[in-house]
Amino acid sequence: MDQAVPNQSVLNNISTRLYSLDALRGFDMFWIMGADEIMQEMAHATHSPFWNALALQFTHPDWNGFHLYDLIFPLFLFMAGVSTPFSIGRELEKGKSREQMLLRVIKRALILVALGVFINNGIKIEPIAQIRFASVLGRIGIAYLFANIIYLYAKEWIQIAWFWFFIVGYYLLLKFTSAPGFHMGDLTPQGNFASYMDRVILPGRLYVPYPGTKISMHDPEGLFSTIPAISTGLLGILTGTFLKKSALKPALKALRLALIGLVFLILAKIWSYDFPLNKNLWSSSFVLHVGGLSLLLMAVFYYIIDVLGYKKWAFFFRVIGMNSILIYIAGHIIKWSYTNDSLFGWIAILAGKPWGAVIMAITYVLIKWLFLYYLYNKKTFLKV
Repeated sequence: MDQAVPNQSVLNNISTRLYSLDALRGFDMFWIMGADEIMQEMAHATHSPFWNALALQFTHPDWNGFHLYDLIFPLFLFMAGVSTPFSIGRELEKGKSREQMLLRVIKRALILVALGVFINNGIKIEPIAQIRFASVLGRIGIAYLFANIIYLYAKEWIQIAWFWFFIVGYYLLLKFTSAPGFHMGDLTPQGNFASYMDRVILPGRLYVPYPGTKISMHDPEGLFSTIPAISTGLLGILTGTFLKKSALKPALKALRLALIGLVFLILAKIWSYDFPLNKNLWSSSFVLHVGGLSLLLMAVFYYIIDVLGYKKWAFFFRVIGMNSILIYIAGHIIKWSYTNDSLFGWIAILAGKPWGAVIMAITYVLIKWLFLYYLYNKKTFLKV
């Protein structure tokens, strides 16, 4: 093991980039780089109950419920929040004004929204009715924007109040309203108030049509369900502020994060009996559930990497995490499968079925990682 002696002064008053944050971001992106497909192919190859159960966790439930794959998106948004005190906060400490930082935050949000529209639709001229404006990057941009505005202009206790305001207010809205013609509190794809509002206010098309039609019904990255996602970003900001400024010893910081994470999981379980875990709606119980898991993961990565000093094992993930937005965008514009087939297709042929598919899933991830490793060595990072 690569144990290093931690710099106590740095750990007590962190002012630089957290190694654990980059590693955790890379761990998160690793699964949507293609590692999820490795799980699926292993299940197909082995027909093992273990691999089948694991592969199921790398799919999304149709509506209510939770699989581990549902954590990837909110965990990324959570980490975007964690980085805020180390980026925006550092610039404020250097003497930059809040107004300057606000302009930077707005610019970043607009770029993310524009990139999301590009990924959804490509570069082509289409009628507005055919364009999908809602997106993963768009939700990150909008939630990041509002969470950072609150960070810039509100004290920490008010940030906590905003966290609860968004998820409690969202809960009350969905429980005491519905789409026209449905009973109050309807949480079905057709009847819930959030999807109805998206149908009313969002231009273009939504991701999910009514069964058997081309008429928009629901979008999992819709505008209205971005309201509780702001709380996910705020939770990250509060976590980053705690890690940076708390006077607690580093090990106790990790312990406190883990304990709060467990409390969130318990609260989420209780709340889910009335407001089910639902990524599509980004339900309030979902916010607490993924928030709890995010806090636990952050605590573990922070303790192992930044407190104990074990870093070498995390380098693989850090390479990914330093260019996370780039690899996400590249997955939509580069035909990685062509390179994979050209370089490693012969190995899959030699291996035969079913293991050839497993090998190709592994090499698919490897090619992407080597691309990121090259950029890492060249110190080339996409900054949004």
